[in-house]
Amino acid sequence: MVIMFNSYIEARDWINSSISFGIKPGLERMKVFMERLGNPHRRLKFIHVAGTNGKGSTCAFLNQVLQEAGYDVGMFTSPYIQRFTDRIQMNGEDISEEDVLFLTNEIKPIVDEIAKTELGSPTMFEITTTLAILYFSKISYPDYVILETGLGGLYDSTNIVNPIASVITNIGHDHMDILGDTISQISVQKAGIIKPGIPVISAVEQKEAIDVIRQTAAENRSTLYLLNEQFQYDIISMCEEKQSFHFQSPFRSIDSITITNIGEHQFKNASVALMVIEVLRQYQALIVEEDDLRLGFRKMKWPGRLEFVGSNPRILIDGAHNEEGAEYLAKTLKDLYTGTKVHFMLGMLDSKNHRGYLEHILPVVNTLVITEPDFRNKCDAQKLFDITKELTKNKNIDLEIIIESDWKKALKYLIEETNKDDLAVVTGTLYLISDVRSKLLQYPDSEKGW
Repeated sequence: MVIMFNSYIEARDWINSSISFGIKPGLERMKVFMERLGNPHRRLKFIHVAGTNGKGSTCAFLNQVLQEAGYDVGMFTSPYIQRFTDRIQMNGEDISEEDVLFLTNEIKPIVDEIAKTELGSPTMFEITTTLAILYFSKISYPDYVILETGLGGLYDSTNIVNPIASVITNIGHDHMDILGDTISQISVQKAGIIKPGIPVISAVEQKEAIDVIRQTAAENRSTLYLLNEQFQYDIISMCEEKQSFHFQSPFRSIDSITITNIGEHQFKNASVALMVIEVLRQYQALIVEEDDLRLGFRKMKWPGRLEFVGSNPRILIDGAHNEEGAEYLAKTLKDLYTGTKVHFMLGMLDSKNHRGYLEHILPVVNTLVITEPDFRNKCDAQKLFDITKELTKNKNIDLEIIIESDWKKALKYLIEETNKDDLAVVTGTLYLISDVRSKLLQYPDSEKGW
């Protein structure tokens, strides 16, 4: 093998530099990648997870439960929160810098070959997906790989795999410039991960989304397990420290499952993950003892999603980056923090539905600090400010609005304004969350997450 890079930094920077090639939906380059590498994806058992929101949490629940049951588990997610290596994990441990370097040197010549063809250069996500598959098949050898889609599903680079279970958490209004303008159009893209004969587990709720998922599953002769039809949950309790619920499926009922991730939407994510486990127990001879299952759900942590990163003052960060995410976050604040003064810091990308997002958030906050993420395609703070002023005027909402484009200065102001009994919330794009989390938790080796 010809050595192209001599350090992890060189390898990582080369991968990140391929962001300039943009997003190229389609699997042609991935097929060439896999063929040149000997089709490593065919040697792995994948649980493929798509959806608008909740993918990461669902993956994390599955990851933790399977590990507690004694299995070796690989997981590929995006974007990363602290370091590039976060997105490829084996039994909860990041891929090593040495393995990134070794595998990137193996991949680089193939990238150069593909770039010279009519297919054009592979994208950053295609390269990273290939690196993950190669790592799992050649170095770490997991029993299962939990694979999260990057964008959509049908033409996503991860859709090169043939999984043992297909998961669609939910469907909402995100990436509409690529996936389509309607829920039906977006659903077609998400349903693209459904494979012939492979069971589908989903929590989609809109009728038009359900119709697409149901039809696609039927065309592929895949059994569909749909929330509130084949499985359901009943909430027992909700508080800041933990939540609990009952679960019922065609196979059995499980009482009093505890999770420590807050927000009503986490019941859905946990229930989807639990239904996946149940399907694999029934049809794939998966062995998960009940004690291990309960421990896995109780232990799961997922950074950047309704995560407390400060206690004095209380600071909650959440990567709610679209309209549906804002709705979940607003409901959590109303459910758990009624009567608490909420100071809110927000930074978004320019491609999102800012108006729909703000309509959910503005009624539940007392102070709004508008800033900008340190990232390409960021939304101008003044633009968000103008939309906010219009909405507050039209809806007669009274709150203090601060505009500070420098996110570090905005964070300093947020902390200073938050008293002991108040709550500070930082949200919006995960690229802002990544920077804020690294600063507050004092991670000196943090990298820009994408």
